[in-house]
Amino acid sequence: MFHTTFYMRRLHSLVGLVVIGVFLFEHVFTNSTVLHGAKAFNDALAMMDLIPRPVFYGLEVFAIAVPILFHAIYGIYIAAQAKNNPGNYGYVRNWQFALQRYTAWLLIPFLIWHVGFMRVWEKGVMGSHINYDLLYTYFVTGDYAILHTVLYTIGMLAAIFHFTNGITTFLMTWGVVKGPRAQKTAGLLSMLLCVALSLVTIAFMVSYFVPMH
Repeated sequence: MFHTTFYMRRLHSLVGLVVIGVFLFEHVFTNSTVLHGAKAFNDALAMMDLIPRPVFYGLEVFAIAVPILFHAIYGIYIAAQAKNNPGNYGYVRNWQFALQRYTAWLLIPFLIWHVGFMRVWEKGVMGSHINYDLLYTYFVTGDYAILHTVLYTIGMLAAIFHFTNGITTFLMTWGVVKGPRAQKTAGLLSMLLCVALSLVTIAFMVSYFVPMH
């Protein structure tokens, strides 16, 4: 018998790990180049321009937008069915399960705001070139700059937790780690990755206010 839910959940976790993982790592890596100065950051962004436009747009739609939409929509369905009660049980994995759902709800408006403003409005409508000066204005000197900084930092940290915690869920869902000890180890390693990526994110956001080069 074909169990749709079984395969949809595995596809959902696979998309989250591979597609969103690559997208998140690229974001963190590119943003981290600002730690080496404005030129290094602009050079990293310029590498995107080397990709032929038809290929770039195809990747944006079919390798990024469509998978993220699927993960978000099906994730909403899963989150709506979940029963989160960390206060009653208090186990670490139960808290992580709850936070996975809470960050999912948070990331939906964050992505709409961030992608809508940067990709659609600034780059698409206004024709702005995304570079250090634009982001410096956005985060430091422009209107509502502090609000933008706080919202972006929270959104990135939520995305990092959602992805890294999702690694453990993926490994358990696909039967890669079995048994309490293996699952605990996988969870610990995932959280160490979460801390590392979070520290890098905080560092590159701070660098806009306190240059580190």
